Amino acid sequence: MHLQVQIINKSPHELPVYQTSGASGMDLRAWLQEPLTIKPMGRKLIPTGIYMAIPMGYEAQVRPRSGLAIKKGLTVVNAPGTIDSDYRGEVMVAIINLSEEEQVINDGERIAQLIVAKHERVAWEAVADLDETTRNTGGFGSSGVH
Repeated sequence: MHLQVQIINKSPHELPVYQTSGASGMDLRAWLQEPLTIKPMGRKLIPTGIYMAIPMGYEAQVRPRSGLAIKKGLTVVNAPGTIDSDYRGEVMVAIINLSEEEQVINDGERIAQLIVAKHERVAWEAVADLDETTRNTGGFGSSGVH
């Protein structure tokens, strides 16, 4: 059974689709009036023409596409970007150019992946102490280098 999600597509491009049977993400496409150039270390907000009603208890995550990152140095600035269940605006993708050259994004180009995931809401329980673990307070890099 699949999760039903309401969607409006104002772009001329196909709805986000899974490219393979094992894919967890669906590709989002740029909806542009003309090609968009991003300078090195430049950031742009790219429209998709997609509007969704994510069900309560779920979120949509906007993640980078590995091919775009490796081939062009383009990635999602706030990866993963979160689309909450109560957001009804256009899905926009914040892209940064990490390469040393200007990069061009064209209309219809696959620019990011969209993953819809279930999440839990937290009810905090204030306590005086936490249970001990093997790791305990070990932070960044504390598990060693393998």
